[in-house]
Amino acid sequence: MLSPLREHLRDSFWFAPVAAMVLVFLVWQGCAQLDGRIIETLQEADAYDAVGDLVAVVSDAKTVVTTVSSAMMTFIGVVFSISLVAVQMASGQFTPRVVRIFVRSRITKATLSVFLSTFLLSLLVLTSYESETDPRLVTSVPLLQSVLTLAMVGLSLLLFVVYVNSTLRLMRVSHVVDRITWDSFDVLAKMPWQEDEAGDFGPVTEHVVHRGRAGVLRDVNVARLVRAARRHGVVIRLLPRIGDFVVPGTPVLAVHGGAAPKGLASSVSVSIERSFHQDLGFGLRQLTDIALRALSPGINDPTTAVQCLDRITQFLAALAGRPLGAAEYREGRKGEGPVRFVQDVPTWSDLVDLGFAEIRIYSANSPQVSRRMLAGIDDLLSLAPEERREPLLRHRALLAQAVERSTPEAADRAFALKPDRQGIG
Repeated sequence: MLSPLREHLRDSFWFAPVAAMVLVFLVWQGCAQLDGRIIETLQEADAYDAVGDLVAVVSDAKTVVTTVSSAMMTFIGVVFSISLVAVQMASGQFTPRVVRIFVRSRITKATLSVFLSTFLLSLLVLTSYESETDPRLVTSVPLLQSVLTLAMVGLSLLLFVVYVNSTLRLMRVSHVVDRITWDSFDVLAKMPWQEDEAGDFGPVTEHVVHRGRAGVLRDVNVARLVRAARRHGVVIRLLPRIGDFVVPGTPVLAVHGGAAPKGLASSVSVSIERSFHQDLGFGLRQLTDIALRALSPGINDPTTAVQCLDRITQFLAALAGRPLGAAEYREGRKGEGPVRFVQDVPTWSDLVDLGFAEIRIYSANSPQVSRRMLAGIDDLLSLAPEERREPLLRHRALLAQAVERSTPEAADRAFALKPDRQGIG
C-alpha cells in the first residue's frame, strides 16, 4: 500500500538533520559514560601512568576539537550558500520544479546532517574536558569522544567531496532529465495494474468534501483508506486526480455502498506543489517544462528539448501496452480481496497530449526537434496497440501541418519532416 508519510519526510529538509543530531547526542552520552568508566577502572587498578598518558593524548586532541568547533559552522554556511546559488541557476535554466531534486537528495541531507552533527559533537566534547591533569584526581578523560569527533571530521570531508560532485551533476541537464525519468518509473512501479474502466460499485451514498486550505492534491493515504473501507464494507473513490487544484468545499471522495467512515478527510493531503509520490503525469510535466524553456527564444537550446523527447518517448513506450484509466486497490496483503479504493489516473490520450502537444507547437521552426518528435511518434506507433494509435497519428499530422505552414521551402520542409532519433545527429 502507498503511505505518504515516508514521501512527506523525504520532501522535508529538517527531519534528517534533527534526527542525526539527536542520535549524535545519545552516542556522545554513551561515549562519555564509557570514558568515565575507563578512568575509574584504571584508577582502581592504580594504573596512574596509563591515566596520565590518556590525559596527554586527549590534551593534544583538544586543539583539533577546538578548531573543528570554531570552523565547522563557517564551513557549513559557505558550502550551502554556494550550493543554493547553483540550485538557483539550475532552476532558472531548466524549471523551478528541479529544486525538489536537491531537497530530496539523500547526499544533500546526509552531508548537512553530518556537518551539523560534527559541530554539535565538538561542542559537547569540549564540555567534557577538565582543567585537572593529576591522574589521581581526574574524573573524565574524553578519549572515545575525541576519537569519535575526529572520525566525524573525516566523514565530513568525504561527504563534502561527494556532495560537490552531486551538486555539479544537478546543473547538468542529462542528469536532471534522467532523475525525473526514473522518478516517473518509480511511480509507475508502485501503482497496481489498472483496468480501462472502473467497475460498477453502485450509486454514490455519500461525499467527503475538502475542508482544509486550497492547494494541489498531493497524495492520499491509500493504506488508511483501504482499511477504513474494509471495516465498513464500502468502496471509496477519489474524485479529483492527483495534481488537481482543489478548494475548500470541493468533493474529494465518493463512498459507494454505505455511510462514509469518520476521518476520511485526513487521508487526503493538499499542498502548495505537486509531488511524484502518486502523480503519474508529473514527470512528463517536468520534462515538457524543460523542453519548452529550452525552445524559448531567450535560450534557444533545441538539443535539450531533444533529450527531453528521448525520455518522454521512453516513458510512453513503457505505458503503451499497460491498461490505464483507474487504479484499483484491493484489500489483503497480496491484493486478492475485493476492491476498496479507486483512484483515477491519466488515460493514454492524456499522457500523449501532455508529452507532445506543447512541444509540438513550439517545435515547428526547429527541424532538430520536429525530426526527433516524428521518430519518437513512429517508435510509439510500432509499440502501441491499434486502439491507442489515434492520439499519436493526430500529433504526427498536426506537426506536419505546422512545419508546412512555417517553412516555405520544400527542401527545408522535407528535411524537417524526416524522422531522426538524434534530431540532427
